[in-house]
Amino acid sequence: MKTFFTFSFFVALAFCVSCATSSSPSQYEAFIQCLEKYPIPPSAPISAVLYTPDNSSYSSVLQTYIRNLRFNESTSPKPRLIITALHVSHIQAAIVCAKAYNFQMKIRSGGHDYEGVSYVSEHPSFFILDMFNLRAINVSIADESAWVECGATLGEVYYRIAEKSNVHSFPAGVCPTVGVGGHFGGGGYGNMMRKYGLSVDNIVDAKIIDVNGRLLDRESMGEDLFWAITGGGGSSFGVVLSYKIKLPRVPPTVTVFRVRRTYDANFTNLIYRYQEVAPNFPDELFLRLTLDVVNSTSGQKTNRATFRALYLGSGKDLVSLTKASFPELGIEQKDCIEMSWVESVLFWTDFATGTPVDALLSRVPQVLYYLKRKSDYVKRPVPKAGLEFIFKKMVELEFPSLTFNPYGGEMGRIPASAKPFPHRAGNLFKLQYATNWNESGVEVADYYVNLTRALHGYMTPFVSMNPREAFLNYRDLDIGTNDNGRDSYREGLVYGIKYFKQNFNRLVNVKTAVDPQNFFRNEQSIPVFPRTTN
Repeated sequence: MKTFFTFSFFVALAFCVSCATSSSPSQYEAFIQCLEKYPIPPSAPISAVLYTPDNSSYSSVLQTYIRNLRFNESTSPKPRLIITALHVSHIQAAIVCAKAYNFQMKIRSGGHDYEGVSYVSEHPSFFILDMFNLRAINVSIADESAWVECGATLGEVYYRIAEKSNVHSFPAGVCPTVGVGGHFGGGGYGNMMRKYGLSVDNIVDAKIIDVNGRLLDRESMGEDLFWAITGGGGSSFGVVLSYKIKLPRVPPTVTVFRVRRTYDANFTNLIYRYQEVAPNFPDELFLRLTLDVVNSTSGQKTNRATFRALYLGSGKDLVSLTKASFPELGIEQKDCIEMSWVESVLFWTDFATGTPVDALLSRVPQVLYYLKRKSDYVKRPVPKAGLEFIFKKMVELEFPSLTFNPYGGEMGRIPASAKPFPHRAGNLFKLQYATNWNESGVEVADYYVNLTRALHGYMTPFVSMNPREAFLNYRDLDIGTNDNGRDSYREGLVYGIKYFKQNFNRLVNVKTAVDPQNFFRNEQSIPVFPRTTN
């Protein structure tokens, strides 16, 4: 294996030098020629995976994995080229040639990046390396692990695990069309995090192609780089090809419920009590709360709460647990549905009851929206007066929803420095602000985005401060961007501390060591330390 790494490095280095010094009519044409001349196996010609704007399939390839319609407008910046890699050498060629001709690489797995960072750029010469073809999943129940390529979706991972076992699982997100690459790279949380932690807490190996075109595994990349790509945003450090995950066990039967309550005399007490109990439930119970605004029976706008649960156990036990610790919710046996763990994924994604499990293999989202997301962390329960204030403001705003994702359990036991993701003990909830809409246009988008920002602003007294923490996978360019110029470290510090807190400078150290020229960059990538001059 190490022989291949060394050989690959010197082939890429020699090719880069010859390619960069050859004469060419234009930077763009030279980039294409460089890709086509790169030493690639004859069985995998790169010409078969290159899509330029004059290719009839270019638009469909670009749009297929755009998950936020805000970035599918005619005015949205378009890539000069899309490479839908089928082979490791295609990725190596993309890196080597982009370096030689100053092209910016955007790496896309599932396209769910909320701000379109994986496929949109203001750089005049950017291209997309699309990983969707590289989605092999190899499950080994014998050692309770799986190798998963980064172009796979979470739904495909869940389905392939369930194919082999009804008592194995993986703690990751509840949206099955999310791509593995971005999800794992940014931390990867889901409704089993109180029991098993984040996705990255269950990754044991990885393969990455670095800035020099070398294919590295955990042993050859070293522990610092492995640490960085398990929660620090893999696309800042290289092209992660695959992750090896361990598969925790779950009961053959789990229980779910979804109940709704609208504003009444006890509504504020109910939500306040939820804040007290949800982070302290047994690890096996994850109870999410989403607040939104609906029309009441009288036609007036009113607040609504949706409680959605996953319990790793029986319905009978869940009813007993909630009656003892959260009787205010009034859960009864008829509210609870027992099913297999993989079926619970469909339930949480709002598929109709009885939907076949192979629906998880679909890479097409059930719906597509224009959207805006933001995040926060709550360290103390929002007081009742504060809740009343927020309820009133939500009715005024009408559209943004606010979701509470409870912490506690395993999330409080894993040290903040174990992975780049630092939001561990001391947090009660992670908040998501969400606004979806269906109309196109810049003015319409500004209106809904500003509604989301307004709700985020109203929550300021009740969330973490200094820094006001944020979650990388709820990408939010409002909290800072980076033009990768002279002050890239200073600019990166603005959002980096919010996403990574005390882990940020360690990430910058790793970045500076493995990618000193800052080739792998985006609007919120990890910067390098400023160069010192003698």
